[in-house]
Amino acid sequence: MVTLGCRLNLAESEAIRGALADGPPTVVVNSCAVTAEAVRQSRRAVRRLRREHPHARLLVTGCAATIEPDAFAAMAEVDGVVPNASKTDPALYRHSGESRDRSPPGALAQVSAQVSAKVSAHHTRAFVPVQTGCDHACTFCIIPQGRGASRSLPVADVVRQVESHLALGVNEVVLTGVDVTSWGADLPGAPRLGDLVAAILTACPALPRLRLSSLDGIEIDGLLFELITGEARVMPHVHLSLQSGSDMILKRMKRRHARAQAIALVERLRGARPEIAIGADLIAGFPTEDAAMHADNVAIVAACQIVHGHVFPYSPRPGTPAARMPQVPPPLVRARAGELRAAVAASRERWLASRVGKPAQVLAERDGTGHGADFAPYRLPPGIAAGSLVTLEPTRIVEGMLA
Repeated sequence: MVTLGCRLNLAESEAIRGALADGPPTVVVNSCAVTAEAVRQSRRAVRRLRREHPHARLLVTGCAATIEPDAFAAMAEVDGVVPNASKTDPALYRHSGESRDRSPPGALAQVSAQVSAKVSAHHTRAFVPVQTGCDHACTFCIIPQGRGASRSLPVADVVRQVESHLALGVNEVVLTGVDVTSWGADLPGAPRLGDLVAAILTACPALPRLRLSSLDGIEIDGLLFELITGEARVMPHVHLSLQSGSDMILKRMKRRHARAQAIALVERLRGARPEIAIGADLIAGFPTEDAAMHADNVAIVAACQIVHGHVFPYSPRPGTPAARMPQVPPPLVRARAGELRAAVAASRERWLASRVGKPAQVLAERDGTGHGADFAPYRLPPGIAAGSLVTLEPTRIVEGMLA
């Protein structure tokens, strides 16, 4: 099993992994289409898996396979293509023939029902998918073509899944989706994400840590803000879908926030809970970006004190409006991505240095590392069981990790 891309893919891969246990020898690539490079990586993963497993059935699913099914089906290494809408159907992995399924979208509850306890066997944190799809039309993004309209998992189904992880001793649950902050808009009464978080905390008092995946800042409702800033069990780690620090580029992306709004949100978050660590998605070299716009993009790293940065060099996705805009030369895109990453790295280095000497509760991972509540990385002393929570007081930084 190879998984590329987002945390929602990770959660869905656990459902697939569970289904594979009952079927014929099968390997699966859960692909990503967020960038052209992600699609290339998905193809490389297909070829590598075929070399490593020459006699197994090889299936491809995920966004890249859903958006470009014919291209992946034409690969000699591939035995079947499974669209996102059907990827967690156990029946697809139990028969020995090819899977060319093109069934209509199923309920998101199918993902919830299949992920269940399988996560703890592979991850120390449980990724709970609460939403999939997206109703927005950002000009650079092709993911809505792979995921469809936004669909939310009802509160009761989410709570049941969290409870199943708690029963296995999982200490941290991560709510994930394509556009998590849009959760609830399609449910009766149109609840907000804050309502879901409150329901989880109330129904699961034994849950030590609840973390939220990438949030659209403009959609953070009042209750969610209160819980992020005032509830100790909600982790002080907010990853924002910023995409750019330039107002002109944000408009051309069709984002719904302005630079000043993003900065003001971060200031409000930090004012209410100073230990909050800010992460962000940023795109370098978006079409029409000039030097001043790029400078604004770099400057927002310092303005928001971004310490967890996901920097994406822009790559045109056929079928999106941005692909038809005047493009920035690829070498310049790469150079600007490097400058953005350097700005995030400098901000992160200062932040990690500020954590030295301060006790923190750390969730132990399986590889001898761990993460604090603010998602700071730690190198663990030997003998700590994976999945356990331990209090550490770091004395130094070693290879970008507190130790």
